[in-house]
Amino acid sequence: MALKSTIYKATIHLSDMDRDYYDTLNLTVAQHPSETDLRLITRFLAYILNAHEHLTFGKGLSDEDEAALWQINYSEEIELWIELGQPDEKRIKKACNKAQHTILYGYTSPFNVWWQQNQSKLAQYKNLTVARFNDETVKNLATLLNRTMEIQASIQDGQLWLTIGDESLLIEKETLQSEL
Repeated sequence: MALKSTIYKATIHLSDMDRDYYDTLNLTVAQHPSETDLRLITRFLAYILNAHEHLTFGKGLSDEDEAALWQINYSEEIELWIELGQPDEKRIKKACNKAQHTILYGYTSPFNVWWQQNQSKLAQYKNLTVARFNDETVKNLATLLNRTMEIQASIQDGQLWLTIGDESLLIEKETLQSEL
């Protein structure tokens, strides 16, 4: 018998003062049986940081031709392709060739080793941004994961503050490579 996905629902009240983007996002996300809580939380963070009316979750884990998240315009052009973790360099190349902009978010300590091994190869992609989240922060955030969540998200001066219940966390990310 195959394992089923776990469904998470989140209402996110977003105030992104850096981009003048304000919205209430009602997200329903399926966690694949093989997906860790850390990866799921990173998908939520990537969505919040890049929120847009056309941003959607892709099949990522189960379909090599889709991103973890992506933004496709009315002309069917991929404006933004978002990858998570430590993808194969071929996957990043594919994303950079298909999309106007590509972002890779790393989120665990093995990512640091992966980055050292791949940094010089990834430097050739001019439409690629690579960032990593602080390990402890992501782990702390994963402990707050519930099947139904209400989240207050505030972005200002590059800082993301999340409030879930009585807990407030500063989500820090470090940009390792910027799009040129």
